[in-house]
Amino acid sequence: MKLLAGKTALITGASKGIGRKIAEEFAKQGANVAFTYLSSVEKGEALEQELQAFGTQVKGYRSDASKFAEAEQLITSIVADFGALDVVVNNAGITKDGLLMRMSEENWDDVINVNLKSVFNVTKAASKIMMKARKGVFINMSSVVGVQGNAGQANYAASKAGIIGFSKSVAKELGSRNIRSNVVAPGFIRTEMTDVLDPKVVEGWTQDIPLKRAGEAEDVANVCVFLASDMSAYVTGQVLSVCGGML
Repeated sequence: MKLLAGKTALITGASKGIGRKIAEEFAKQGANVAFTYLSSVEKGEALEQELQAFGTQVKGYRSDASKFAEAEQLITSIVADFGALDVVVNNAGITKDGLLMRMSEENWDDVINVNLKSVFNVTKAASKIMMKARKGVFINMSSVVGVQGNAGQANYAASKAGIIGFSKSVAKELGSRNIRSNVVAPGFIRTEMTDVLDPKVVEGWTQDIPLKRAGEAEDVANVCVFLASDMSAYVTGQVLSVCGGML
């Protein structure tokens, strides 16, 4: 029995990294998958073709979730194309790191808009559909940085901490409609971005992790499958850290 059979899920920012792996695992588990991409058109189209091999309905949308009107249109299009929306994974995110004294207003605003405002935009639009159906799941991607902070990432930490507070509030507001809202907070996960780092730096970080290894995108995706499935039917308003014990 596939854990997500019959469910329709949206994953934002799924053209690469963790988002791509979540989309893949959802399709493997029987979900119909809608996903967004922005700049990586070729990667988005390639992912759509790849996921269709699992035998479920799949469609990619080029959409900027940080823009309210585009988020609303996205949800409208998904419901028209798929007929339902059961699960939303708010995964889209960027980093523009720098020490506070050197951080520009633009770099602050960009990170807050893409990482945090996008979650508000998509959740607000999707919640209308879920409230009518009296069921639904939101999985919002935060970070261990949103829990404990990190020098040089004040904008990123603020956006990811904001996601936690937002998600807990949504869990309380929408729980009576059988809509769940949870947070996944990854730690050091091996992706395309980390592959370019100095191996010595990576080794230093992993030594501070109790499990003594970097996480894989699949580790995060598996937790998302659990939260999207009926196995977590009584779990809401929680933050699950996928960090190998880093926190």
